[in-house]
Amino acid sequence: MSVERLLHAYRKGIFPWSGEPVRWYSPDPRAIFWRIHLPRKLGKMVRRGKFSVSFDQAFEDVMIGCREAHRDDGVWITDEFIAGYRRLHEAGHAHSVEVWQQPEHGVGEPELVGGLYGVQLRGLFAGESMFFRATNASKVAFAALIWQLGLVGTVLLDCQVPTEHTARLGAVLVHRRDYLQLLDRAIQVPTLYDGERWPLAGAPGLAQVAEKYSLPILER
Repeated sequence: MSVERLLHAYRKGIFPWSGEPVRWYSPDPRAIFWRIHLPRKLGKMVRRGKFSVSFDQAFEDVMIGCREAHRDDGVWITDEFIAGYRRLHEAGHAHSVEVWQQPEHGVGEPELVGGLYGVQLRGLFAGESMFFRATNASKVAFAALIWQLGLVGTVLLDCQVPTEHTARLGAVLVHRRDYLQLLDRAIQVPTLYDGERWPLAGAPGLAQVAEKYSLPILER
């Protein structure tokens, strides 16, 4: 899966799925986020959990975390997928949000306890997968993502296929023809850091999430 092939697929509303050979999908209906639903008590939960958040600092580790979390669904995040999306990340078109937690008693390095990754193509962000190893860690990652996407100028947040978890966060179903119209408009919209890694220090979305939820920014 080359960078060029992946970008061409996402521009057409198509994404890959594991198989021999790799299969390509454009589901109808399509799941997108329309109105975001986050727990009102997220701030308290975050402060209690002593989480830290970073962007684009452990992309491959996040993919591996997602693979481990979804083994019961079938291991669709294969080594080939990890290699392909790592190249897309290195090209500045795939991003990760990492959630870290200090070990018990505060001794040792922070541990990766949740995160998500996806593909950014101008005004489109296609969320691929998320995971958590600590309660609410994936919700923290999602909150950080939403703020960052809003501030860089993303206009379409695609989650591809519906799940109970994404439905609780605000995902809705639209007809493929409507999705493709939204997609066509979104990829015409320029955004900040298009084709670049999201900066850690001073990232606007991360700064506002940190302020809203009292999150420390993890300098790595």
